[in-house]
Amino acid sequence: MFTPQRAAPRHLFLAPIQLTDLQSEKQLAAHTKDLNLFGCFVETLSPFPQGTKVRLRISRAGAHVTALGKVANSRPNAGMGIAFITIEPSSFPVVVQSNIEPTPKPPAVLTATERRN
Repeated sequence: MFTPQRAAPRHLFLAPIQLTDLQSEKQLAAHTKDLNLFGCFVETLSPFPQGTKVRLRISRAGAHVTALGKVANSRPNAGMGIAFITIEPSSFPVVVQSNIEPTPKPPAVLTATERRN
């Protein structure tokens, strides 16, 4: 199976995201899995169909990324890849910084036995 190369690698970037279908105005709240200058992956059980144009806002640590995008691929019960069409100029520092300092991994959950040791 052919897998196209990305224009840039995506980096782990866990953050809340709000998406709005530009045609129907349907809104969706989810979270991102990864991000780069060209797009992001959104984890959701109910992704928009491929080709849907969306307005999005990603928020993390008081900073925001606001952009217009298009659903590049959609996987039911998994999520969707969003290709950015335009990014608000004020969002560039957040996107660039996310590719320099990846999201820290969450701490491991210890079992009751591990906590006693």
